[in-house]
This record gives sequence, structure tokens and C-alpha cells, in this order.
Amino acid sequence: MCDPMTVIVTDAGFGVDDWTGSFRQAREMAANDCGDGVDLPSDTDPAALTRFTNAAMIRIDFPTSADGRGFTLAAMLRRAGFAGRLRARGHVLADQYAMARRAGFDEVEIDDTLAARQPQDQWLARADWQNHNYQARLRAQK
Repeated sequence: MCDPMTVIVTDAGFGVDDWTGSFRQAREMAANDCGDGVDLPSDTDPAALTRFTNAAMIRIDFPTSADGRGFTLAAMLRRAGFAGRLRARGHVLADQYAMARRAGFDEVEIDDTLAARQPQDQWLARADWQNHNYQARLRAQK
């Protein structure tokens, strides 16, 4: 049986994966290794994140759509100075896309089954994530 194809979701909609590097598990990475992409599980210890700030890409796993730890990890990585490509992978729903972008993700990787259930128009409806930020609107009212 073949692995399902993946779809990369960005503010422009659905696309193909243009990452040509490889991914290594976080536990296999040496400190400050920046040649490969890093796969981080959602239960990664936040204290370990600074080891990965020089990576070219980090891909954070979302084992279920109810597991929001990946959003926290993304925000913490950005605050720690990670400037590379940050991808959410797995069970991220279209309704969570704006939250993913605000947390610091550049893109979301979903399988083609989820893409069929939640087509591109549902993701694009949330692509204007900067203008529909409830917290930013509240801060502006103060």
C-alpha cells in the first residue's frame, strides 16, 4: 500500500512540497546542526528547542487536531530566534489555519485525504489571518 500523497497549504492555497532536503528526528540531531530539516514530535520538551534554531526547516507533528502543543512549540521557536521554514504536519484542520500562521508556521502539510474532505476554498477562507485576529483587534481598542 502506498503512503498517501501530501499537500502543502500556504496563504496561496494548495501546492506541492518543494522541500528538497531530508528530515531527521530531533533525537538524531546534534546541537546547532543546520543541514537538514528537523521533525519534532508534539511532546518535545520546550527546553530543548534552542538546539534547533539553526535548522533550515522544522516540521512539527500534530498527531490529532485536538493536540495544540504544536502551536506552543512554534511560538516558542519563533521567540527563540528561529527564522527558518516552519511547517505543521498532520491533523491540522482548515479552521486552525489562522491560528497556525499566528503561532509562526509558514505552511501546513496535510495528506490528500484531508485535502479532499477540506478543499482549498476552506483553507483560503482563513488565509487572511492577519486581518481576522481577535486578539489584535482587542489590543487596538485599548
